[in-house]
Amino acid sequence: MKLESLRIPPRLRGFAAGDAQVFDVTLAGDRVESVVPSASQAHARGTLLSALVEAHAHIDKNYTVQEAGAAEGNLFAAIERMEKHRAGWTGETLRPRMERALREAWQSGTRALRTHIDWVQGEPPAALAVFEALRHEWRGRIELQFVSLTPLDLFADFAAGERIAREVKRAGGTLGAFVYRNEGLVHNLGRVFDLAQEYGLGLDFHVDEGLDADASGLRSIAQLMRARDFRRGVVCGHCCSLAMQDDAVANETLALCAGAGIHIVALPTTNLYLQGAWNRTPVPRGITRIHEAAARGLRVSLATDNVQDAFYPYGSYDLLETFGLGVQMAHLAPAGEWFDAITVSPAKALGLAWDGRIAPGCPADLVLLAATGEHELVGPRGRQRTVIRGGQAILEQKQ
Repeated sequence: MKLESLRIPPRLRGFAAGDAQVFDVTLAGDRVESVVPSASQAHARGTLLSALVEAHAHIDKNYTVQEAGAAEGNLFAAIERMEKHRAGWTGETLRPRMERALREAWQSGTRALRTHIDWVQGEPPAALAVFEALRHEWRGRIELQFVSLTPLDLFADFAAGERIAREVKRAGGTLGAFVYRNEGLVHNLGRVFDLAQEYGLGLDFHVDEGLDADASGLRSIAQLMRARDFRRGVVCGHCCSLAMQDDAVANETLALCAGAGIHIVALPTTNLYLQGAWNRTPVPRGITRIHEAAARGLRVSLATDNVQDAFYPYGSYDLLETFGLGVQMAHLAPAGEWFDAITVSPAKALGLAWDGRIAPGCPADLVLLAATGEHELVGPRGRQRTVIRGGQAILEQKQ
C-alpha cells in the first residue's frame, strides 16, 4: 500500500526530513517500508499519525450516567454516586460496558489503552476478572493495561495494601492511588512506594484533582521518587492544583517532576466538567500547566478519562475529540506540534514497545486524517479518518 502526499507532524517523525513537509509512505505487510519526500511539496492530501494511545480511562465506570446521575461539578459527589452504583456491579453487568468502550476506541484508531479499575478494598473487584478476559480477547487489536485505583488512606491498612499489590502483580498491572490533600499523605505515599518496590510494580496516581493551591501530592511523589531512586515508571494524572499555585511554587514542582522522570497526563473533558463553580462562569479551567511542563522537557499526555458517567456525562473514546478540546482550552498552538500528546508521550508513559514515531520498519498501525493543514486538524472534516492496522485499512470514515 502506498500513501501519497501526506503531512507527518514533526514530533511523530522518526526519520530525517530535511526541509520536506509532505511525504509518500509505502507499507509492506504489517510494517512501514519507506518514507520519502513527495515530488511536489505544494499540496498535501491528508495528515498521517501513528495509531493513538489512551493513557487514562475508566472502562469499568463508563455508560452509567443514566442510572448513577451526573455530579455537575462536584468531584466528591461523583465519587459518592459511583460508590452506590458500584455496589451492584457484577461480571455480567460490567462486560457489555467494557466491551463497548473497546469497540469505540478501536474504531477511532486506538492501539493501546490503560484503564483504572476501582479497587476500594483489599479483595480484587469484579471488574478485574472481566478485564483479564478482555485483555486476552483483544490481544493484537488493543494492548490493554490496568491500574488499581485505590483511596490512598486504605494503604494505612498494611494487610489490605499487601493483598492489593500481590494481586496487581499476579494480574500484570500497575499500582495506583487517589491522592488529594490526605492526612498523613507522605507516610501513606511511602507505603505505596514500599509495595511498588517490593513487588516490582509501576505506579499511576490520580493526584491533586482539584483547585486547592495547597494540594501537594505531585510534589511529594516527585520527592519520594528522587529520595528512593525509584526507577520504575510513575504516571500522575490530573495535577489540576498545579495551575492554581504561584508560578514559583509550580515551577519548582515541575522541576522536581522533570528530575524524577514523572509522566503527567491531563484530562480535559472531566476536569472542565468537575472543576470550578456551577453557579457562575467557571473562571479556572481545571487543567494542569502543559506549556510550563513542556518547557522542562515534560511532554504531557492528553487522555479521555471518564465517558458518560457521574464524573463526565458526555464524551466518547475518540482521542481526537479529546485532543481538539485540549488544544482549545490549553492554547496548544500550532496544534500540529502537539500530536505527541496522544501518540508518543502516552506510549512512553505506558512503556510500549513502539514509541509511536513513524519511520521505516515501524508497525503499519496508523491513522490517516483528512486534514491537510493546521486549521483543519480539530474540525469535523479534518477528523475524518482511515484507520490502518497491520498495513490494512480497517475503517474509513467519510463525510
